[in-house]
Amino acid sequence: MIGAASSPLVLRDVHVPPAPSWWPPAPGWWLVLLAVLVVFAIPVAWLLWKRRRRRRLVMLFEQACTSALAPPAQVAAASELLRRAARRVDSAADRLQGDAWLRFLDGKQGREFSEGVGQLLKDGGFRPRVDPGQLERLRELARGRFVQLMEGRR
Repeated sequence: MIGAASSPLVLRDVHVPPAPSWWPPAPGWWLVLLAVLVVFAIPVAWLLWKRRRRRRLVMLFEQACTSALAPPAQVAAASELLRRAARRVDSAADRLQGDAWLRFLDGKQGREFSEGVGQLLKDGGFRPRVDPGQLERLRELARGRFVQLMEGRR
């Protein structure tokens, strides 16, 4: 009891540090966030690249066809682009002639080339006159097939 009465001793409870704040997160959470962003960014970037590439292919096809002013020349330009693109799928495809060429262009999706408007590719480049309606339908069909062949799809 020495000095107990002479100096009042004030006792206080143990001080607990404040709870850690949620910001800034620990380094592990930054790595998790980075991993999640990479997982989502790679497929999105791939889809955007694929869409931009498809758009460039369509523009290439349209420029080649519209640079030829006469309708028979447009048919010939479309045929030439299809033959170049066909080499991406089969190295001997550009040497096919007539119905064999049109069946190759049909691929797995139908018979639009061998039985439909695609038959214009056989002799449309040599005709003196080509129907504008047929030409437009052929360009739409050929444009789609050109993009498919350039993407490596049969």
